[in-house]
Amino acid sequence: MSGHVSRELTTEPTRRRLTERQADTVRRLTDAAVAELRDAGYEGLTVRNVARRAGVAPATAYTYFASKNHLITEVFWRRLGALPPVDPGVTGVAAVLREIALLVSDEPELAAACTTAMLGTDPDVRELRIRIGLAIRERLRAALGRDDPKVLGALELAYAGALVHAGMGYTSYARMADRLAETAELILPDPE
Repeated sequence: MSGHVSRELTTEPTRRRLTERQADTVRRLTDAAVAELRDAGYEGLTVRNVARRAGVAPATAYTYFASKNHLITEVFWRRLGALPPVDPGVTGVAAVLREIALLVSDEPELAAACTTAMLGTDPDVRELRIRIGLAIRERLRAALGRDDPKVLGALELAYAGALVHAGMGYTSYARMADRLAETAELILPDPE
């Protein structure tokens, strides 16, 4: 995938390519969603309220996001995409798991909403969930330095289980990051 991005097509969301102006609208909506979650929580969040906070018409918001789950999943996707590239051989698997676990940990309402939203069944959420899963797999593969399907599968299951565990309130996202690092040590073979 090329690092070149044209001025006309600044980002590619689930539904279509965006012009710079449209990309700004989507950014305003995703930023407003985070602010709305802080104030209203997941249950009180609506696309209509997010649109109002972002200064756009509800119909415009629905042009980009089919549901609040789609919108929240997009927030997670964008944060994941903003992480720096993995430096193979330098960035360890535990560090990759930690950074992914901590993506939303500083905002408890967003963290809980992401867990719920990413389990949604609408097609746009499913598409983003696939992209998120592939991106996480690629980050783990790069940190591992090889394509080992069994190890990658175990690490992905550990991450997914930890995300659900934290989302259910059994542990904090910060503690989840520590537990994932410990789990990576158990899964990975000794380098000897």
